[in-house]
Amino acid sequence: MGPLATRMLADLGADVIWVESPEGDVLRHYEPMRNTKMGAFAMNVNRNKRSVVLDLKTETGQAALTDLLTTADVFVTNMRRGAITRLRIDEARVRAVSPDIIYCIANGFGSNGPYADRAAYDDVIQAASGLASTFMWNGGEPRLVPTVMADKVAGIHVAFAITAALYGREQTGKGVRLEVPMAETLAAFNLVEHLSGQTFIPQVGEFSYKRIRTPHRKPRRTSDGWIVILPYSFDNWRRFFEFGGRQDLVNDERFATAGGRVNNADELYAYCDDIVKTKSTDEWLVFCAEHSVPASAVVDLEKLGEDPHFAAVGLLQEDQHPTEGAYRYVRDPIKIDGQIHTVRQHAPRAGENTAEVFRELGWNDERIAALFETRRKDV
Repeated sequence: MGPLATRMLADLGADVIWVESPEGDVLRHYEPMRNTKMGAFAMNVNRNKRSVVLDLKTETGQAALTDLLTTADVFVTNMRRGAITRLRIDEARVRAVSPDIIYCIANGFGSNGPYADRAAYDDVIQAASGLASTFMWNGGEPRLVPTVMADKVAGIHVAFAITAALYGREQTGKGVRLEVPMAETLAAFNLVEHLSGQTFIPQVGEFSYKRIRTPHRKPRRTSDGWIVILPYSFDNWRRFFEFGGRQDLVNDERFATAGGRVNNADELYAYCDDIVKTKSTDEWLVFCAEHSVPASAVVDLEKLGEDPHFAAVGLLQEDQHPTEGAYRYVRDPIKIDGQIHTVRQHAPRAGENTAEVFRELGWNDERIAALFETRRKDV
């Protein structure tokens, strides 16, 4: 969550200085890679950042960090509380150096709860937040969504919390402490629609949004592939039934209203399976386009770059990295005045910008050389 959040801010123009240990950040070591410490994951989340290597277990490293903090608007860490204390990057120390700084902790569980010091990775948070349990609603076993959802949802929250805090500081002159825990963030994300009947005290109706939890909410087989079709309005459903040869369902009282369609979602979606398989994917897509029925063929994630829409909007970009050669990256989807954000700086090698950053702080070559000397000794 920390690397994604700070990459989002870097894409928007922030000067993000990524402080790494002499071993390099753990993401650097995830394969595949062409060269050591330049894994694909790290290439993806660290563009537009500058990398400084400091050993915060040494006085030299701590002194260097102090100088960096004097120039910083924001400090972000996703370390656990014990590591934060050991490395002397707790809020009191950071704020003593920079009183108006935005201090942001992105952690696993909120610091005032009994799980505060637990190790937390995406898999664990999917279980703890209730997400894994949703697969049990229809008689299945708990499962993990095959994407690092907790990290990414929390990372987005970190990014917008920081931008809000910076705006707030412009109004008040004061820095704040931000805490973005993955568990609470993903739990809140899950409950947006599923709190449902528990919204009211005492409870009114069932927990969760019934249409979402039906086992029939899924991609459907056509005569030659897979598609998702989501008729929404009564007119959508009428046209869908007629085109699919089920005129008899148009006047079925169970499906005549939005509430009826939600309450009878299992039966309604079961009919959809039989209707959809009668025609090809292209036939359905043409019909849906003509009658404004939301639909999409199921696109293979691995082949997303070949999809005409994503190709046209340039979601996947190609570039030349100075050490890693030709590579592909996913651009930031945000546009401002029609402009997309480009790569100002390729993902840096570990410590690539150490000398550059400290020269900007006024360090002479002798002091900078001492930083590298300390690093070599400790390694």
